[in-house]
Amino acid sequence: MKIVVYGICKNEAQFVERWVKSMSEADEIVVLDTGSEDDTAERLKEKGVKVVTETIVPWRFDKARNRSLELVPEDADICVCTDLDEVFEPGWRGHLEEAWTEETGQARYRYTWSFTKEGREGVVFWIEKAHRRHGYHWIHPVHEVLKWNGEGTPGIMVTAPGVQLNHFPDPDKSRGQYLPLLELSVEEEPDDDRNMHYLGREYMYRGRWDDCIRTLKRHLAMPSARWADERAASMRYIAKSYLMKGERKEARDWYLKAIIQAPHLREPYMDLAHALYEESQWEGVLYFTGCALAITHRPATYICEASAWGSLPYDLRAMAFYHTGRNGEALEEAEKALAQEPENERLLGNVKLLARKAGVCLLENGAALERDGRAGE
Repeated sequence: MKIVVYGICKNEAQFVERWVKSMSEADEIVVLDTGSEDDTAERLKEKGVKVVTETIVPWRFDKARNRSLELVPEDADICVCTDLDEVFEPGWRGHLEEAWTEETGQARYRYTWSFTKEGREGVVFWIEKAHRRHGYHWIHPVHEVLKWNGEGTPGIMVTAPGVQLNHFPDPDKSRGQYLPLLELSVEEEPDDDRNMHYLGREYMYRGRWDDCIRTLKRHLAMPSARWADERAASMRYIAKSYLMKGERKEARDWYLKAIIQAPHLREPYMDLAHALYEESQWEGVLYFTGCALAITHRPATYICEASAWGSLPYDLRAMAFYHTGRNGEALEEAEKALAQEPENERLLGNVKLLARKAGVCLLENGAALERDGRAGE
């Protein structure tokens, strides 16, 4: 099969060498440069990448993606869309070919969107940006997705479990264009529940609490908004907005609604636990963190947040046990939190403090020698 990687870029010279090396398992790489002011295009060409430079005015991600797709040769069997701040782990081509069949239209694969500062995986989900050459196009000004526009029915969706794509974004890159593009997207397709949710979330990111609440209540009222995980996320963002407005009772009620909507997710429990932590409601913290930790299956969706699956549940429990006079249990939870982030000085300090209070000696790495108060004998 002929596999072609395609993408768009602007001022991303720092990523060129790493990206091309990662994508080199493809038969060809093509890129639409949308107006770089650095030497991104020149560096790509030096690496053998076919580059076309065009400006997209007014800017839309879907238009840029579709133009870059037009650069893919007509005889390509599989098109793979990536960005220059993304990296495939070696062997991805073989795994993709193994999963692909004559009936395949798209393939989904694992995507690590973020990493913790310790280098551990943060947000992980599955994306579907490998597709047939013909019959697909991109839609939406931002948060663009592939849609079938060919004749007949699209091919089947397959899963390529061995394919792993990692995202290493530029932290200084502005996302200021997202909000107006999301507003445009909702204006163009007011019945699209996905974009309504994203718009409300963006208002939350910008601290526009009333706009967030209004927009996400619209999302929840939409007949097509049926995915429980995303509905729960809207409820959580509404709750956070009320919390930031100082309306704590409203916030609590919306967190509870989120839990009822998606009891299989850790995030709603953890959000409420954190809100109760801020109110020193220690028994509530213990209850809701316990509910979160009882969920041991981590969903493969973008809704899954790294904090709920890291040190935070144990950290909150340690503080709740400490403030209710249960130093031994607090130490156990603090050690679990530290195990998730062994380089975290604050968590290490908590373990040392609690060990002293519990009469426990520690090794240099913070591990307890004994817990019965006889370590110094």
